[in-house]
Amino acid sequence: MKVNGNSGLAPELLARLKAHVYDILGCCQEVHRELGPWLNEYVYQEALKIAFEEKQISFEKEHYFQVSFHGMPLSHKHFMDFLCKGNVVVECKAIATIGIEQRQQLWNYMRLSNSPIGILYNFAPVKDQCERYYYDPNTKTISAF
Repeated sequence: MKVNGNSGLAPELLARLKAHVYDILGCCQEVHRELGPWLNEYVYQEALKIAFEEKQISFEKEHYFQVSFHGMPLSHKHFMDFLCKGNVVVECKAIATIGIEQRQQLWNYMRLSNSPIGILYNFAPVKDQCERYYYDPNTKTISAF
């Protein structure tokens, strides 16, 4: 899997991706603005669930997905924080700063669940952090957008 730091995405695709996640990001920003920094990650997840419901954004909290190896399902259960609109992985964090471990977790969830869009949102800092990614299963590349 290759990761592209700068978006090399076509302008039309980039515009569609940004429009697709606009309301999801709005909910994340609303939660951060109202609750403030440095709470437990689970507090933000519960508030985000309420925000998604109020905005009528389809979602599944703690979405289960199965990983296979050589065509055989592995028994370990994998859960992502949210799967929104059927194709957007939302991973919530409440840490000092986003690092490679958190990015890799999101990228693995996107790749293993075949979800093309991922949002990594860190609620803890005074200024919230958000990273958005697009996974192309054909080229097996991930691009920030």
